[in-house]
Amino acid sequence: MTFVNVLRTALSGIAANKLRTGLTMLGIIIGVASVIATLALGNGARAAVENSFRFLGSDQIQVSGQFTVEDGEPKPAGKLLSYEDGLTLPDAAPLIDRVEMTVRGSGKVRHGQTTLDMPFTGVDAGALTSMIADGKVQPVGWPAGDLLTSEAFLARGRFFTHSEVAAGAQVCVLGYKTADDLFLGDDPIGQTVWINRKPCEVIGVIAELETVDEQERTRSKPNETFYLPVSTAVQNLFENDPWVEITARVTDEARMDEAKTQIAAHLRLRHGIEQGNDGKWLDDFRLTTKKDILGVQQDAARTFSVLLAALAVVSLVVGGFGIMNVMLVSVTERTREIGVRMAVGARQQDVVLQFLLEAALLSLAGGLVGILVGILAIPLAASLNAGLALLDPASIPVALLVALATGIIFGLYPALRAARLDPIEALRYE
Repeated sequence: MTFVNVLRTALSGIAANKLRTGLTMLGIIIGVASVIATLALGNGARAAVENSFRFLGSDQIQVSGQFTVEDGEPKPAGKLLSYEDGLTLPDAAPLIDRVEMTVRGSGKVRHGQTTLDMPFTGVDAGALTSMIADGKVQPVGWPAGDLLTSEAFLARGRFFTHSEVAAGAQVCVLGYKTADDLFLGDDPIGQTVWINRKPCEVIGVIAELETVDEQERTRSKPNETFYLPVSTAVQNLFENDPWVEITARVTDEARMDEAKTQIAAHLRLRHGIEQGNDGKWLDDFRLTTKKDILGVQQDAARTFSVLLAALAVVSLVVGGFGIMNVMLVSVTERTREIGVRMAVGARQQDVVLQFLLEAALLSLAGGLVGILVGILAIPLAASLNAGLALLDPASIPVALLVALATGIIFGLYPALRAARLDPIEALRYE
């Protein structure tokens, strides 16, 4: 028998019972659709991880304090990171190019008869650049895709300079709504406002901002801000030394581990940290790089993807057993037909090829329908996962090949069983 004849016979066998064929394909359809949708969810999870930490550059080391929980309240595990820790870091660690520091607090801001209770942030001169890199806010109505600049974040005036930060200058920059609430539409540039009874000159106003994520716009308040140099905030606005957020930028990304060693040595010296009985340092700080964070998070996302893929594979295996069951029933029903074919000259390999083709065609058709269902199901899957699902085009041929392989593997036993029938016994079968 030629391949064309075998293929025609296989198609006739499939078409003989359309309902059974459809039910057999259903398992493969569900399995392939699950593979497509779960891989999209896994891709979305990994993309979300990368997006969450895109603000942390590959040349940055985040220095944060260690905390313990006592009576339900977080307590420092040792000394808090201080402004002096960050200030002395570049001189103590040769691989550190510069240090960015941030401190947060709250206070009373007053101008004239207007007083506001609000949070303030002490930052360095590169805060606007960090805000752009963070990517969480943008000027209201900013065209999608247009490059953001520091100037775009300023409605009036300017931001403070490195020299003003170093000198602890009494200057500040107001958020859009903060300026409007304090000055009622008047120009605030050059005016004096008081924060916790300390004066500062307004040198700039941030443009009206909105969060990039539309779902956050009802909860976030990016326009109710008050910025001043971190040195000024530390020196004037806290009774006790505040906890300072420190980000160190290295001179050579290839020597990141060496830079972390230098930072750790400096902080251990300043904090008086000693080694424990096991030889490990009892650090009260933690050093984190983008690679560290993404490594852990990507591992978690990868595990999530593997679990979802395993569930999809189970669906495919169930579909494969469905194909095997139907093919075995088909062999039993067509025993006499098989005997006739073998009696008129069909070889065992022809019978094997016929039933394998039937199984392959079933799984291939189920795979194609499953791919379509999976693609259509991605928006639904995304809605159940905070909108995070990305279709990888490479997953389509992979899913189709897996479906085809499932059909061939589970169709092999029925095909061999059909080929091993005794022609004489098969012709006697009723």
